[in-house]
Amino acid sequence: MYMKTTNEYRVEHDLLGKRELPVDALYGIQTLRGVENFSISRFRLDQYPLFINGLAYTKWAAAEANHQLGLLTDEQFNAIKAACEDILAGKYHDQFLVDMIQGGAGTSTNMNANEVIANIALMHMGHQPGEYEYCSPHDQVNRSQSTNDAYPTAIHIGLYASHLKMLPHLKELIASLKKKGDEFAHIIKMGRTQLEDAVPMTLGQTFHGFASILENELLHLEEAATDFLTVNLGATAIGTGICSEPGYAEKAVEALARITGWKVVLSEDWVGATSDTSCMVGYMSAMKRVAVKLSKISNDLRLLSSGPRCGLGEINLPARQPGSSIMPGKVNPVIPEVVSQVAFKVMGNELCTTMAGEAAQMELNAMEPVMAQCCFESIDLLIHAYDTLHTLCIDGITANEAKCVEEVHNSIGVVTALNPYIGYDHATAIAKKALETGQSVYKLVLEEGILTKEDLDTILNPKNMVRPVKLDIHAKG
Repeated sequence: MYMKTTNEYRVEHDLLGKRELPVDALYGIQTLRGVENFSISRFRLDQYPLFINGLAYTKWAAAEANHQLGLLTDEQFNAIKAACEDILAGKYHDQFLVDMIQGGAGTSTNMNANEVIANIALMHMGHQPGEYEYCSPHDQVNRSQSTNDAYPTAIHIGLYASHLKMLPHLKELIASLKKKGDEFAHIIKMGRTQLEDAVPMTLGQTFHGFASILENELLHLEEAATDFLTVNLGATAIGTGICSEPGYAEKAVEALARITGWKVVLSEDWVGATSDTSCMVGYMSAMKRVAVKLSKISNDLRLLSSGPRCGLGEINLPARQPGSSIMPGKVNPVIPEVVSQVAFKVMGNELCTTMAGEAAQMELNAMEPVMAQCCFESIDLLIHAYDTLHTLCIDGITANEAKCVEEVHNSIGVVTALNPYIGYDHATAIAKKALETGQSVYKLVLEEGILTKEDLDTILNPKNMVRPVKLDIHAKG
């Protein structure tokens, strides 16, 4: 590759010919071709700064290893390092132009990074963008690398950083649910199974249940994310390490671990690792688990708040916007609705990632770009969903305590609490009669003289129906 410069543009050449670029562009001809070829989605590299950082970390580590092996001059290494530090500081991200979804197994992304870093390095060296005889995207920035090891390494580092970014947002949602559970701990309500009355519980137990099922996913996410810390940097084209020197891979990964501060390790089998994208499949699966639970929670919030007069109406969600262009006074549960939609999108991305992971052929998976896009997008969506659900919904929920208590008193479901004392068959007869006559279970038990009022009140005390208890009560007859 070479270039010549005019006042307005420079001309770069590659295998396919020559192209004009703006004279001050920090990207090069292969980035330009990638932009032209892959106008596929609205997801460009510059929308994912942590992925760009992953590219910078990878190129910095590779340059350090090459410098230690005498393959880069002091000036070239220091300039490449400075360029990577600039990118990590948030500079020049607007020069990462290519679409996340692309053919070529990520070559356009790798070359976008190589060209931008080379041109920033040239400016640090006192040269103009495009003067590649001093620092080349290929011969210096991409030295000892292939797209097939640099690109997946950058994805791994970017996704691990994204995972660390996401965790606090999920933990804040969990904390919000726990706080609401404590607030509602004293409110008795009916539990439901298959949308039918079941047995009493507290509203606090409902919200603590929401918190616990999400908290259980923290470990699964952590375990899945740990796989990202194993990289194939140094494997080059297919895992044989061609075009690299002995010791390069080990030095590069050691540098990557030191620069990031993470326990990054080198894959044991480079050939296997170069075509294996199962770490993304695994992490997307972990995110899908969270998405399934988020949607379940959202569905429950919609049901519990349904009404306001003709539904369950046990809780009130914060009113966020008018709910209808034709029905005055209607307010919809818009926050749980949007969170469920995020969950559906994450589930869809998980399927896409699984199918793309299965599409690996021979020594490479050319479908890796769409897998990366699905993972990065899903993390961003979940972060926004966590924040939106907890700040615009959970924190502002109030309880209709009187409605909750009334439902317990009127429910047939409380008869279940009598099972240990009057037997299943007797309890069933009471439940059937209550359904037929419309009378309460409480009244029927007293009328038939099965239990004393004192014993019945003890059994049906809310505190005795929402936890395991042992009561010294015996039915008459």
